[in-house]
Amino acid sequence: MRTLVACPFCREMFEPGEATKCPECDIPLKRLEELPKTTVVAVDVEAEIPPDEETLPWTYAGRGRGALVAVGLAGMAAFFMPWATMLRPEHQTLSGYQFAGYLGWMWAPFISWMVLLPLVISRRCIYKMRGARVAVAFLCAMVVMTVGVRIGFPPRGTALDPINLEWRPGIWVTAALGVVGLVLAMRFGGRGDDLASAKQKRPDGEVLH
Repeated sequence: MRTLVACPFCREMFEPGEATKCPECDIPLKRLEELPKTTVVAVDVEAEIPPDEETLPWTYAGRGRGALVAVGLAGMAAFFMPWATMLRPEHQTLSGYQFAGYLGWMWAPFISWMVLLPLVISRRCIYKMRGARVAVAFLCAMVVMTVGVRIGFPPRGTALDPINLEWRPGIWVTAALGVVGLVLAMRFGGRGDDLASAKQKRPDGEVLH
């Protein structure tokens, strides 16, 4: 049985005795079974990867990724800012963390930011960013709803022991970050009609990881 020979680089095959070198690559031909089966030309692999599935660097901040990370970090910091000052029955300033100590559901903003950060950071291709829009929007909506319920239904106390609260910057900053996060979530990953292969934008010689 005749064994075909092939070019180690371009893999063009020839009949035995047809040629000794590849006419295109000028490389000596080898028997087909002698060539490593895992040999793949990197350029061909890059060409087959859709632009929206190319792996981006961990530090990539475009298409809303960096902005959402910044919002998440700011939201976690705002949780420890003053949210309200209690004027009656005693004078006391409460942060989001202290509110959560009294009411368990007030942990929702902090937990939402904690979940949002790894969710956004782990999305390293445009396809996955766009696929995470609903999840990111849900987490930001949880922040907005929690703040809305707290402001809309503040503790009143009783007629004999009323509770008066004065809202502080922390709660407004948290609400604003939640709204900003919602807007960014809807645009996370950018538009789908402006995708260009990273290979076209990458300098010569830079390797795709």
